[in-house]
Amino acid sequence: MKPLVVIGFLGSTLDASKFGPTRWNKWRPTVGLTMHEDLRVDRLVLLHGTSHGRLAEYITKDIASVSPETNVEPHHIDFNDPWDFEEVYGKLLDFARAFPFDPDAEDYLIHITTGTHVAQICLFLLTEANYLPGRLLQTQPRRGTNDGIGSWNAIDLDLSRYDSIATRFAAASAESTSFLKSGIETRNPAFNHMIDEIEQVAGRSRAPVLLMGPTGAGKSQLARRIYELKRFKHQVKGPFVEVNCATLKGDGAMSALFGHRKGAFTGAVADRPGLLRTADTGMLFLDEIGELGLDEQAMILRAIEDKVFLPVGSDKETASDFQLIAGTNRDLAHCVAEGAFRDDLFARLNLWTFKLPGLTERREDIAPNLDYELDRFAEREGERVSFNKEARERYLAFATSATARWPGNFRDLAASITRMATFSPKGRIDISLVETEIARLQRLWSATAEDDGLSALLSEDALATLDPFDRVQLAHVVALCRSSRSLSEAGRTLFAASRANRTSVNDADRLRKYLVRFDLSWTDIVG
Repeated sequence: MKPLVVIGFLGSTLDASKFGPTRWNKWRPTVGLTMHEDLRVDRLVLLHGTSHGRLAEYITKDIASVSPETNVEPHHIDFNDPWDFEEVYGKLLDFARAFPFDPDAEDYLIHITTGTHVAQICLFLLTEANYLPGRLLQTQPRRGTNDGIGSWNAIDLDLSRYDSIATRFAAASAESTSFLKSGIETRNPAFNHMIDEIEQVAGRSRAPVLLMGPTGAGKSQLARRIYELKRFKHQVKGPFVEVNCATLKGDGAMSALFGHRKGAFTGAVADRPGLLRTADTGMLFLDEIGELGLDEQAMILRAIEDKVFLPVGSDKETASDFQLIAGTNRDLAHCVAEGAFRDDLFARLNLWTFKLPGLTERREDIAPNLDYELDRFAEREGERVSFNKEARERYLAFATSATARWPGNFRDLAASITRMATFSPKGRIDISLVETEIARLQRLWSATAEDDGLSALLSEDALATLDPFDRVQLAHVVALCRSSRSLSEAGRTLFAASRANRTSVNDADRLRKYLVRFDLSWTDIVG
């Protein structure tokens, strides 16, 4: 066996006692750890301040009388403030770096029963970081006895060896991700990976989170779930405040977000705290943040960075410490390029950005979401509704097919399930009800498809001369132009596949000539 070295603090209170035979009936941690038959301590490095020199000598003599084989090595460490974490950790780190450790020749135990709580925490951290290359040692008295020996326990910080801890940690993480998914057993690998990342970010970061994705993709629900998860873990204590920025227009936007003082403007008959102040110590969800004006964006940025803002009509700043989640269905990078969104705010939001896919990108998740929506209906209406086998198979076949467009994403799916559940006879959705709903969705989507944006560009006569094929193609080109920063960028995207086969490349000119066929120009489309 290798020699055993124990490193620990002298306990200025626990190790002290009156001199006399009765002291052996009192549990003294430093003396007691050398009295165990199953723990042979060859060296005891006793850390203490110079003011406790006499107590250290007293303890050393008692150890010599009960464990002559133990060599006590006093080591002075003086703290100006033993409760100053920075000072204590720094001096113990210096001690650890200077100590002549030799793990190949010696085993080490770090005694964390004595010393201030700050010292014990620092010893733990230094051991966990392997600056102190050993295991932790805890000692305690035996209840109902007066032997003064107590009991001991060594702790190995290699948590991978503790299967139960690893299992519980994995289970807790899985429980958190399931919570973020509202308990839905989603099957889409990309979405599940994104949720795993969000779970880690939610638990470790207070930085803003940006949720991007089309309308109806679930940004609002996910934001609330993130808040509830952080609240469950005691990381926020204030309220969840949600606002759709698209509803904030004109002068009222400033007042709604930042509040106002009485008399600040006509109609301001009383003070208003504002949504940012209401979200203090909680979470603020700014949905459709891309709809905010530049002035509001500037004040939001300052509120994020400095935790203060200026209410309308006030000359005194208001403080609010909130965590921010922003949502948008816009391409904010494109908005920055157009000057419609501040680049400094986008940079602040872009640390944790997650893009939620639409329902058509997660068709394998339609089945579990169908069950989830039926559960929600039962909670709302107090009535359990289910599909019969044939009806369920028919609905899922349609819902997961390429012909199902789902332009409203999960909102469309939720509305569809609600309609069928509401009209279901005796709580069972049958095949006739499914066929009726499918026909309804097809009519709805067909009407929506006709509003392809071309009516604002072409006259009724011009639209009437377009074949359906040409109309679909032109609508796609127009949509891509509006999402591109320049004619050249749009051309490169549209003709990417054929560019490699041409000796002369001028995608912008090619796109321009295509638009001329319909009497359209780049300016006509993007304004």
